[in-house]
Amino acid sequence: MIIDMPETTTGEVTKRLVQLRESNGVITMGRVLTLVVCTLDSSEAEDAIDAANDASREHPCRVVVLARGDREAATRLDAQIRVGGDAGAAEVIVLRLQGDLVNHENSVVIPFLLPDTPVVAWWPRGAPEFPSRDAVGRLATRRITDATFAADPQATIKKRLASYASGDTDLAWSRITYWRALLAAALDEPPFQPVESVTVSGLRNEPALDMLAGWLAARLGCPVRRRSGALRVEVHRPSVDFAIERPQTGRTATVTRTGDPDQRIALARRETRDCLAEELRRLDADDIYAEALAGIEKVSYE
Repeated sequence: MIIDMPETTTGEVTKRLVQLRESNGVITMGRVLTLVVCTLDSSEAEDAIDAANDASREHPCRVVVLARGDREAATRLDAQIRVGGDAGAAEVIVLRLQGDLVNHENSVVIPFLLPDTPVVAWWPRGAPEFPSRDAVGRLATRRITDATFAADPQATIKKRLASYASGDTDLAWSRITYWRALLAAALDEPPFQPVESVTVSGLRNEPALDMLAGWLAARLGCPVRRRSGALRVEVHRPSVDFAIERPQTGRTATVTRTGDPDQRIALARRETRDCLAEELRRLDADDIYAEALAGIEKVSYE
């Protein structure tokens, strides 16, 4: 069910939500969090809503989408309520802001925060330089950014350390979860020798690879190089080398190891909805993410 409410107020939207709950049995009490999605404009809101709806099947929540419009236009609020099949396991409230409301996003969103539940803020694009200082970010216990879609992804992910606060994370970090698992498993196999060096290759503008290189540099304490080229991670030990390589747009990786036959492993690029669902599983500080950000400074770029 989709209900459009043009030229409305937050009070009217709240009343309509209560009416829906009383007349149609729409239940909000089972929601485990409020996810506030801050989009640059209405055109990108639908993709964000689709990702949030998919993630809500694992984490039932109220999704509040703030779609920023023209700051110079007349002040206006257009709202849309989505429930039932149009909202996954969530309850979606889309708020399209015009004029001065764009500068007061936090005031608009506060009436829709569920009581006694955590608040998570997500910026699919155009995240503030300091998420924890942002007006909406200050309302949240968890703040999710995505350097992948920044104008300069590599420069953006490198700046995340300077702006880091407890509760921050980036979807570039979630995109390498399976790579981290494969590398950790390989490092746990004999011979148990120290790692001499690591090379991470791939697209220059892929911040997930910068996160991977930073994580390896922080954890292994060895030289880590970041190169442009084919998507590949090479780990060098005194007597054994191993590598994981995958085509940029492929779904299957090849694992090579000195003295062993090559292995083929499913390793597709993770979708935004999967990364978002992963980040919503934890609401505490991600210390390993912070370490990986610090590790980027130890990586040598070629």
